Amino acid sequence: MHRAFFRSLALSTAAVASLTVCGPLQAEEWQVPAEKGALQQVLQQAQAGDILRLAPGKHEGPVVLDKPLTLSGAGKAGIAGNGTGSVVTINAPDSVVEGLELTGSGLSQDTLDAGVKLSKTAHRAIVRDNRILDNLTGVDVHGARNATVSNNLIEGRQDLRMNERGNGIYVWNAPDLLAEYNTIRYGRDGIFVNTSPKDTFRNNRFEDLRFAVHYMHGNNGVIENNVSEGNDIGYALMFSDRLKVRNNVSIGDRNHGLMLNYANHAQISGNQVEGGGEKCLFMYNANKNTVTDNSFEGCPIGVHFTAGSANNAFKGNAFIANKTQVKYVGSRQLDWSTDGRGNYWSDHPAFDMNGDGIADTAYRPNDMVDQVLWTQPSAKLLVGSPAVQLLRWTQSQFPALLPGGIVDNAPLMHPPVRATPNSGVQG
Repeated sequence: MHRAFFRSLALSTAAVASLTVCGPLQAEEWQVPAEKGALQQVLQQAQAGDILRLAPGKHEGPVVLDKPLTLSGAGKAGIAGNGTGSVVTINAPDSVVEGLELTGSGLSQDTLDAGVKLSKTAHRAIVRDNRILDNLTGVDVHGARNATVSNNLIEGRQDLRMNERGNGIYVWNAPDLLAEYNTIRYGRDGIFVNTSPKDTFRNNRFEDLRFAVHYMHGNNGVIENNVSEGNDIGYALMFSDRLKVRNNVSIGDRNHGLMLNYANHAQISGNQVEGGGEKCLFMYNANKNTVTDNSFEGCPIGVHFTAGSANNAFKGNAFIANKTQVKYVGSRQLDWSTDGRGNYWSDHPAFDMNGDGIADTAYRPNDMVDQVLWTQPSAKLLVGSPAVQLLRWTQSQFPALLPGGIVDNAPLMHPPVRATPNSGVQG
């Protein structure tokens, strides 16, 4: 049988009243005025599972949730820290922080001061629909399992140099984290994963950062449908195994769109890298990865493949209008086609006489002259000389003279069609 409970809390400046609740074990709702001391007093009185609805305006921080509570601002309330520590610290499981503007963290890199800090006991915590502005770190997920960080706008401190800023979302030992539909700007890295398995990052947008997504020792993670634009590097995947990197976009990232450094057994599929300042894809000692159905377009180098990377399978990728499609210095012969399907190369002048979509001639992105120029840069002075022209002609007439390197024995006649991800804070 339902019963109504009413409770009032007398404050020196206003009354904070709890609303009707149904059943003795259900949550009470507290209306919290934006007045000095009100939020702290309600936090002391509230019981586990209660909902604190913050009135429009600024509320005093910092705030610590030591019991499962919901802080809700409906997009009109904010909590301002005092410039020390984190603005909101969650220590209790199943807590929710939503619809708030959070500002005023400290600047300590040692304690990772943040707009919201999830400690190792904040399992299943939810941080959603917030504006987390001008803090050192946006959200620090520090040991909490099964947490969710969704639909937040996270903007870092623009008055600091990039290396002095914190990360938008910092993740340490937080398995099964879901971070989605966030827009992250002006931090150091958008998402930095440090020793945390089985996390999922999808439908996020990253702008004006060092790295959009930075993975270090984070195995079995999923990175999908994100957009990185105008960062130094889009997706930097390091010392991690069995990542799934799917349907992401990198537009105009200054150094690399995708970088695999000691990343192994990854599935890199359906990604689009366009207009990078240096390399669309850089693979350094990355082994046993599958790279399929990606588009690498308009970069000085489409793929730079080096440092012993081995047993990687390439097929269905589109290499479009890169100044150098592939840079690979090595003596091994590597076939970039799998199961009779290769990749599309925009500079391959081939025919398809039987109409099966596969070019009738193999494609080699590099020749002996490329190898000489990469190992002896001063030889560029001789590119237009008769000796170099004779060397190129000789290779065309005697294929056995071609050096080891990349060869696509089943190049595609047309590039695959891909859709653009739906990323960032949703309206």
